[in-house]
Amino acid sequence: MAIKEKTKEEVRLEKVENTVSRTEEFFNENGKLIWGILIAVVVVWLAILGYQKFILQPKCAEAQEQAFPAEGLFRQGEYQLALEGDGNVLGFKEIIDSYGSKAGKAMYFYAGVCELQLGNFEEALAYLRKYNSKDVVMAARAIACQGDAYVGLEDYKAAVAAYKKAVAKADNLFAAAYLVKEGLALEQLGDKAAALACYKEVKDKYPQSVEAYDIDKYIAAVEE
Repeated sequence: MAIKEKTKEEVRLEKVENTVSRTEEFFNENGKLIWGILIAVVVVWLAILGYQKFILQPKCAEAQEQAFPAEGLFRQGEYQLALEGDGNVLGFKEIIDSYGSKAGKAMYFYAGVCELQLGNFEEALAYLRKYNSKDVVMAARAIACQGDAYVGLEDYKAAVAAYKKAVAKADNLFAAAYLVKEGLALEQLGDKAAALACYKEVKDKYPQSVEAYDIDKYIAAVEE
């Protein structure tokens, strides 16, 4: 008696049944482990959610509230008070020590500029290097401030590198100020040709900038 060959559909169904059977067997053997992993994932997710909602967010709000008076002092040019506080309100330094960046990454920028204005150039660099922003104007300004700190340290080569980076980052009217600073640092290095190129770039590329009004005197000085 001839053996009837299985149809393609019967073969397919048999494969499906075997797969289902193996899957059921796997779950029967490893069910506790699987449920344990799922429960662990849920617990971790709930812990993260709880941390963000009940700890991180209130901490950020508290940090921002503490930073508000310091920002006001900064805008008034009271850099020492803005940095150190006055005993009643916290300064940027203590806010950073207590909250890190929870008050916002701008805290590092503010603290860096305060240190820069107070002549503490190494401290200024330490803060400014920690600042980063998606806002290209602020990012370029922070890099240029690093250049100012290097000038204060008389490290003109590093200053030139910082100003170049700031110019490339800004690529707008603000870049004119950074080009002038780059030129002045290059003059300190004795590279008048490179300084002249910076000044001419201001004149040619940013004629509407404030710096362009006085740029001819810089050009004349290095051409002598």
